[in-house]
Amino acid sequence: MVPTVWLGRFEGIRVGLHWSVFGMAGLLVAGLPITQWSPLAAGQGIFAAIVASVITAVLFVLSLCAHELPHALVARRSGIEVREVTLWLLGGVTRLRGAPRSPGVEFRVAFAGPLVSLLLAAIFGFATWMTSPIGDSLSGAVLGYLAVLNLILGGFNLIPVAPLDGGRVLRSILWAAWHDRHRATIGSARAARFLGFAVCALGVLTLLRGPIGLGVWPLLVGLFVVNLALAEERDAELGTSLAAMRVRDVMTVRPATAPAATTVATFLRDNAMMRQHSAYPLVDPVGRFAGLVTLTRLRAVPPGQRPSTLLGEIACAPTEIPRATPDEPLLALLPRMSGCADGRALVFDADRLVGIVSPSDISRAVTLRGLGLDWHGGADVAVVRSRVSPPLGRPAAQRWP
Repeated sequence: MVPTVWLGRFEGIRVGLHWSVFGMAGLLVAGLPITQWSPLAAGQGIFAAIVASVITAVLFVLSLCAHELPHALVARRSGIEVREVTLWLLGGVTRLRGAPRSPGVEFRVAFAGPLVSLLLAAIFGFATWMTSPIGDSLSGAVLGYLAVLNLILGGFNLIPVAPLDGGRVLRSILWAAWHDRHRATIGSARAARFLGFAVCALGVLTLLRGPIGLGVWPLLVGLFVVNLALAEERDAELGTSLAAMRVRDVMTVRPATAPAATTVATFLRDNAMMRQHSAYPLVDPVGRFAGLVTLTRLRAVPPGQRPSTLLGEIACAPTEIPRATPDEPLLALLPRMSGCADGRALVFDADRLVGIVSPSDISRAVTLRGLGLDWHGGADVAVVRSRVSPPLGRPAAQRWP
């Protein structure tokens, strides 16, 4: 999920908003004065109703923050690096580098968000009850509405289906009981699928025996749960296929490098058009690793600026590129393959660059493994040479088995 707007940083964690949050906030501001507040604000005017709607929308966004940020804070306290948080309509997505090391950590990270939402629902509900003797019906309605929103937010995310928080909570419980994370993932996905089919059946029965409108929502929710459960189970099976693989089994060896001091126009003319690669590690004049440039980043440079823009100026910084070693388990690398490198990682043997891993490398390896064949990476022997920028290290002399 790509954020539409970055809000900034909270405790060092980048926080962004998905467009669906703006859509929901806009609906609240536009719809609540007419559908909810106008009868309650009869003596206060339409302005009071609009102000109440804006306050509701702002507190709704803050409620989303209060739901999602605990995931990130608990994860970081548990030793997991947090990349960013993106808020969306029904919660958010916390991007982590790495996975929980124990069922207890996963339970705490997953349950933190819904717990805060349910606590907020209780607080807003108590505030609603406290304002009732005052007779301010508009303030009480705003507080009551926020109580319901937080209750829905916490309850929806506790549905036991991944990637919702409830699915992670269920997996952590099964993981603790079975001492097998993979088996727990399969078990939680199948339980969620059973739940989805049960909700679908309820929707069908309601359609047959009651008003059509009442049966549509359970049917849609059930299909939503089933699709999420099937995706989670497929991901778990993919994990099984990759469990025995090492990075060296899928990486492309001896990746082509390019001088960081080359202009974008020169590189596109002399090299990019001649090769089928979509990413190039860069080297400085003394051969040290200086970043990674991708075709996506090259394409983003306006044509008029390409003759004066150097590759090093648009490249991913070395510190932002996922790194791996040849003998590292592939599953351990996958959570790190994100960010500015467009899903790629570089493989180093000590300080020597020996390979690159891309999503297509992994997909090809999984496909061949499914056919009963073994994939041992690809040979990418072309090197962009320069008098002032030699390749990074010596090319690998052997093909990784």
